[in-house]
Amino acid sequence: MAISDVFLEGVQAGWQVHNASLFEKDQQLEVDVVIVGSGAGGATTAEILTAAGLRVLVVEEGPLRTSSDFKMQEATAYAELYQEGMARMSKDGGISIMQGRAVGGSTLINWTSSFRTPPATLEHWADKHEVSGLSEQTLKPWFERMEKRLGIEPWPIAANANNEVIKRGCQTLGYDWAVIPRNVRDCLSLGFCGMGCPANAKQSMLVTCLPATLQQGGELLYLARAERLTFKQGRVEQLECLALDARGVETTGKRIAIKAKHYILAGGAINTPAILLRSQAPDPYKLCGKRTFLHPVNFSAAQFVDEINPFYGAPQSIYSDHFQWQEGAAGAMGYKLEVPPLHPAFAATILGGKGQVNAQRMAKLPNTHMMLALMRDGFHPASASGKVELRSDGSPVLDYQMTDFTWQAMRRAYHSMAEIQFAAGAEKVFPVHNQADYMTSLAETQRVIDGLDLAIHRARLGSAHVMGGCALSDNPKQGVTNSWGVHHQLENLSVHDGSVFPTSIGANPQLSIYAIAALFSDQLLKICV
Repeated sequence: MAISDVFLEGVQAGWQVHNASLFEKDQQLEVDVVIVGSGAGGATTAEILTAAGLRVLVVEEGPLRTSSDFKMQEATAYAELYQEGMARMSKDGGISIMQGRAVGGSTLINWTSSFRTPPATLEHWADKHEVSGLSEQTLKPWFERMEKRLGIEPWPIAANANNEVIKRGCQTLGYDWAVIPRNVRDCLSLGFCGMGCPANAKQSMLVTCLPATLQQGGELLYLARAERLTFKQGRVEQLECLALDARGVETTGKRIAIKAKHYILAGGAINTPAILLRSQAPDPYKLCGKRTFLHPVNFSAAQFVDEINPFYGAPQSIYSDHFQWQEGAAGAMGYKLEVPPLHPAFAATILGGKGQVNAQRMAKLPNTHMMLALMRDGFHPASASGKVELRSDGSPVLDYQMTDFTWQAMRRAYHSMAEIQFAAGAEKVFPVHNQADYMTSLAETQRVIDGLDLAIHRARLGSAHVMGGCALSDNPKQGVTNSWGVHHQLENLSVHDGSVFPTSIGANPQLSIYAIAALFSDQLLKICV
């Protein structure tokens, strides 16, 4: 069955798409609105503003890759579609951070899980962070709008064997579980969502909001790094960008200066604070880049007699929030349980072990299941958190500091995951940690978990959700932006990405970003039109 490359066809039909690596001289551009970042927040905003008649330019640092380029190969996909070639790490090298870096942002490579912001999170923001206008009722029509726009609904097909494990284990133990809503249409269940969808079934920004933006006369500039903003009399005066080479690695020496009536940062919760830091933006309370959260993740692997084939099928379709809100928002840290797909290179890294140990673990990959726990960081004063810093070359890095409060939640999560995996029929369970290995009984596994030295570089940790660093708050002493995402000190600058979250949200964040960006864009039209 031939599948058309929607984006490529649009480019060939005349969409205004510009490759900065081909510029032979410096550029001066002028538009109504310039948006930095083409992911969930940036592309959603671009579609709404162009539909209202504004001249919009979307700036993307990464390359343009479309469905014709997606070959379901890890080596190619990780190098081309992820921040730092999928090697982005926390400052201490202890936490892998998976973020997209291509046209479409992280929506291009995520696993499609789409949750509304939990009501308890919204209530916490209002009570503790002076956020207004983001109640469950206020956001409901925006969630509904974006769910309809992106085909988001609970996965209607039976879970693959990988996700069936968490369902079966929770059912056996009487734990809560539910089906995950996914942003897909006509999905072929290939299972390679993290490498770009070759069938255009994933309703990423590449096949939805960006095409709509370009069809309505908006423009896209890619392989252009937003370097800094300049300011004059409390307003942004100009965005300065650097053209990158075709690999998206080195600058070409060509500069792009963009003037606009309004500027929107949507580069993600590491890159957006970094732009403000490089620009030395007004920050009287030193909040920019602070209180950055990760949903830090730990893992538990299990081996089964029957084949799991964790690399095929919808990657995430079952979850459990049984342990998420047991002590309320500000009590002991809760966690969400999900299942990752396991492709060989990704699996080899997480499973770890040297030489023969790693080879033995990988030999059992078809029979291996893995579960992950997303820590709900940011709600308690003792929670782990991070701050975005700049390296000597101006590139950003996240200094994320774990705490005993967070480690104890991870220990509880190791116990929960092992219990569910054994209840689902696992032969062996391996809490993924340098001091552990596969064990054949729950009692032995529990004893080992209780004795683990929980520390960076011992427990294998990762994250695909970066939030905070430009937090919302009506109080300038608590937030970089107000509750509509407008910068407190710069009236023509807004932030429309996950960096505005005052805490983590306790769920995969893409739908929260879609809905909040849509709401913010609606509010912004009252200023810009």
